[in-house]
Amino acid sequence: MSLAPGLFVASVLAAIAFIIGDQIGFVSPLIIAVVSGVIGGNAFGFPSRARPGLEFAASKLLRFAVVLLGLRVSLSDLLAIGVSGLVVVALSFTATFFGAQWLGKRMGVSPDLSLLIGTGYAICGVSAVAAINGVIKADQEEAAYGVGLVTLAGSLSILVLPLLSAPLGLAGADFGSWVGGAVHDVAQTVATASVGGDTALASAIVVKLTRVALLAPLVVGVTVYRRRHQLESHNEKRPPLLPLFVAAFLVSVAIRSTGIVAESWLTVARSAEGFVFAMALVGVGAGVKIDRLRRLGGTPLALGMVTWLIVAGMSYLGVVITR
Repeated sequence: MSLAPGLFVASVLAAIAFIIGDQIGFVSPLIIAVVSGVIGGNAFGFPSRARPGLEFAASKLLRFAVVLLGLRVSLSDLLAIGVSGLVVVALSFTATFFGAQWLGKRMGVSPDLSLLIGTGYAICGVSAVAAINGVIKADQEEAAYGVGLVTLAGSLSILVLPLLSAPLGLAGADFGSWVGGAVHDVAQTVATASVGGDTALASAIVVKLTRVALLAPLVVGVTVYRRRHQLESHNEKRPPLLPLFVAAFLVSVAIRSTGIVAESWLTVARSAEGFVFAMALVGVGAGVKIDRLRRLGGTPLALGMVTWLIVAGMSYLGVVITR
């Protein structure tokens, strides 16, 4: 069947999501895209001929967007982080990724959803959720819930973290490092850190991009773990050790690091990345069944909020101990 009808639906809803997001300002177009897919799939029902394209968007386009994400990262940016930045990244990543899964197990949240939450909060929000879901292939409802949680917490960070900067004694580069280690999505990081001025913004971007660079080794690590401890015991088909889209992500990082790509083209790539992510998330939302989503309950929301406190707290600790 043709992919065109579904991709057309995904592109139209993605465009609407960006228009609405630009108008209201405080809601990410990505979460609007997910919601539009959920509403379209449940309240109205997408025509059957649109399903192949929507499913393609939820899988293949999602991975392509992750590849485009690699063009944000360069080795020169990573080398500029310094010891203090490395401490912030190491503390926030380790505590968040493993803490979310430890807490999720004790709170009764499924391992897949706990992993999605831990990855999204520890790395780079929606894009990290998408990347890890490309390996574990969680239920659509869990993937949508994970996207919603990281978007919610990242959006709250834009409002809350600047208000806490003065009480916590953070300004300039210290505030930027805290934001870079605590906020999930790159765009949310920029929005939050810009309140602190150019120095804060520069520091935040370096720390944030270092977290983004951890995406590839994390996906490989999760793949290895699943191959050894879970999939083998069920005789299921094992995923490749290095998923193709992760290899392509690393190629994008290498291309960005050479400096041969003009800034104007990088700007185009960043815009394309956001739009492709939005199309993919329309597809994710279209596969969600509200009755199944409702059965997940409020416990994952509680886990998401606690994980938000963990990533912000550990990032702050990293800044304080390296002053």
